Amino acid sequence: MSELLSIDGITVSYGSITALRDVSMHVNEGEIVSLIGANGAGKSTLLKAIVGQVPLSSGSVKYKGDAICVSKGETHSHSLRTDQIARSGIALVPEGRRVFADLTVEENLDMGAFMVRDDALIARKKQEMYDFFPILGARRRQKTRSLSGGEQQMMAIARALMSSPHLLLLDEPGLGLAPLIIQDIFHKIRLINREDKVTVFLVEQNARMALKASDNGYVMENGRIVLSDSGAALLTNPQVRAAYLGE
Repeated sequence: MSELLSIDGITVSYGSITALRDVSMHVNEGEIVSLIGANGAGKSTLLKAIVGQVPLSSGSVKYKGDAICVSKGETHSHSLRTDQIARSGIALVPEGRRVFADLTVEENLDMGAFMVRDDALIARKKQEMYDFFPILGARRRQKTRSLSGGEQQMMAIARALMSSPHLLLLDEPGLGLAPLIIQDIFHKIRLINREDKVTVFLVEQNARMALKASDNGYVMENGRIVLSDSGAALLTNPQVRAAYLGE
């Protein structure tokens, strides 16, 4: 498989606090890859770094072989803006969903298609989202604040898919949701990957659910990658089982 996303030795600092330390990893095209770790490990910072929301102190991020984010010390290179990264085919579903609460479901989907200039394509994509998430179709005229947490998460994923991304980044898609709703969300994630051929990189505290859904996985502790293996192998790893699976 070809590497779709390649992260090479990146370090990110917030003032005197180093959030990521020499992180290297990759996501192959067509895979679901998960990143697990405790609160404050640096997982969300990594996603923000990929889309250019935080600057790199060192290292680089490549997408489809081209550098999209580089540290200021690199020569003959420059980082893309976040909107340029989005246009290249990367979509981020942020932690906490970040829906536009006072807009309707349909208006939220329109916001996800802000880079698309083809009205017919936008209409077709919206219908695809309503078919994929039937509850959104039933509530397309409702204000998003009236949706349940699980419905809002579906809304956030659908909004990201409106731009037809090649790589979907998901930050804690199961956060704050009931176990049955989490199972439904992860079922949808697998369908997006397998049927729509969207590569998925997800950050998730529910390690068992994330690794079960993933081809490969990484474990982050204190801003460093400390383990990497297939999802199945990490599920049986004694260190992972003790630290993240409650066994």
